[in-house]
Amino acid sequence: MHMTSTPIRTRIAPSPTGEYHIGHLRTCLYDYALARQTNGQFVIRIEDTDQKRLVVGATDRILQVIKDYGLSWDEGPDVGGPYSPYIQTQRLNIYQKYIKELLDKGHAYYCFCTQERLNEVRAIQKSAGKIPKYDRCCLQLSQTEIDEKLKSGTPYVIRMKLPDHQNIVFDDIIRGKISFNTDDLDDQVLVKSDGIPTYHFAVVVDDYLMGITHIFRGEEWISSTPKQILLYQFFSWEVPKFAHLTVLLDPGGQKKMSKRNGSVSARSFLEAGYLPEAILYFLMLLGWNPGTNQEIFSLEEFVKAFSLDHLHKKSPVFDRKKLDYFNGLYIREKISDDRYLELFKKFLPQASSDQVNSLAPILRSRLVKFGDLPESLGFLFSDVKYDRELLLKKGTDPTLASDMLQKTKELFTDFDDLQNRITALIQNNGWNVGEYFMVLRVAICGVAFTPPVVECLPALGQTSAIRKMEIALGLLK
Repeated sequence: MHMTSTPIRTRIAPSPTGEYHIGHLRTCLYDYALARQTNGQFVIRIEDTDQKRLVVGATDRILQVIKDYGLSWDEGPDVGGPYSPYIQTQRLNIYQKYIKELLDKGHAYYCFCTQERLNEVRAIQKSAGKIPKYDRCCLQLSQTEIDEKLKSGTPYVIRMKLPDHQNIVFDDIIRGKISFNTDDLDDQVLVKSDGIPTYHFAVVVDDYLMGITHIFRGEEWISSTPKQILLYQFFSWEVPKFAHLTVLLDPGGQKKMSKRNGSVSARSFLEAGYLPEAILYFLMLLGWNPGTNQEIFSLEEFVKAFSLDHLHKKSPVFDRKKLDYFNGLYIREKISDDRYLELFKKFLPQASSDQVNSLAPILRSRLVKFGDLPESLGFLFSDVKYDRELLLKKGTDPTLASDMLQKTKELFTDFDDLQNRITALIQNNGWNVGEYFMVLRVAICGVAFTPPVVECLPALGQTSAIRKMEIALGLLK
C-alpha cells in the first residue's frame, strides 16, 4: 500500500501558454485529493519560463477555470504562501545561486555552440542511425577559453554534464521500476541564452524548495525524469515520489485526445453546458477506480476514497457519450431545482419567465447538457428554414402530410388538453403515429429530433404555432 498518514505536499505547475487542458484538470484533481486526504498542502505554481509562447491573461484564466470546477489551493500566485513567489520568472535570482553551484561542482558547463552547428551535428548523427544529442564540443574548452568567450559577450547556454554509463532507476507509483542509462540521454540545456532557466532545471529547484513530496504528471514526462533525478542527486536532495499518469485517448482508443473530436480545454466543457461536478466525476474514473461498487462520488467522497494503489496503467478513452450520460444523470438527480433553473436561464437568455417555467420541468428528464438548449429550442424564437424533403422524411405522401397539418392547425384554437385531442385525431384518421409526429416536429421545429413537441407548444404560443403550420403547408403545395 502507498497510503501514508504524513501530510503530503502536491503541486500543479501550468504554463500560461493557452487554455487549461481537460487532461491537466484530471492531474489537478488527483493532486488535490492526495493533499486534502493527508491534511497536506496543494500548491499552484506558474511555470512561465517559455517566454516565446506566453499568452497574455492565460494565468488568470487558468486559475479561474480551476476555481470554477470547485477546486481550491493552499499556496499560489494569488494567495501567496511561505515559498513565494509562485511564478517562475519572479524566481530568477534563486536559480542563479543553484546554477552557480552546479558549475562550481563540475555538474554543468558553458556551451557556446551556434544553432547552425547543433543542427549540423544532429543531422550527421541521425543519418548515421545514432540518437541525436550534443557532442560535448564545449566540454573540452579550457577555463581561459571560457573566460575569454564570456568576456567578449559570446552567446551561451549552460548544459548539464551527465555522468557516463550510469543507470538511473526510479520507482514510479503507477508503473513500478523504470530504468534509463545516461549514455542514451543528452546533456540538456539548464539555462537558455536569455538567462532564463529551462523547465527541467527550474522545476527541480522549485519542487525541492517548496517541499513537494509527490508529483503527478503525464507519461510524456517519463523520459525527463532521470535527468531531473540526477539534479536532485547533484544537490544531495531527497527525490520526491513520481506518478506518471496515462494519457487520455480519443474515442477510437488509438490516439491521444485531440481537438479533432471537439475542444479539449477545461473551459470549453463548462461553456458547452456541462456541470463541473459531472466532469470531475467522469475525470476521477479516467485513470482511477474506487475498488468498490459506489456509482457516483462528490468531491468530498472522492478525497476520502482516493488511493494511489488504484491508479491505472492503461490509457483510458475520453468517451464523450459516457460524459453525456453522467451529465444528464446529474441534471436529473443531483442538482437543486434553483440551480437547474438558473442554468436553464443562463443558456437560454432569450426565453421569457413564462417560457422558462413551462419548458424547464418538461426538459429536465431529457436534457443532456445545457448548451443543447439554444439549438433544440431555437424554433421558439425564430422561423427555421428547412426543405420540403425533411417534412416528408418518412416517405410521407405530400397530400397526406398536408391533410395532417391542416387538421392539426384547426386544433390550435386553444392548447387545453392538446395531447389527448391530437391522439384522438391520429386515431380517427388512421394515421401512423411515427409518421405523423415526424411531420409535426419538422413543421414546428424545422428539425427531425426535438424536445417533446406537443408539450413545448404552449411556450411557443398559438400565433407562432399557427404561422409555422402555414409555412409548412406552403411548402407542400
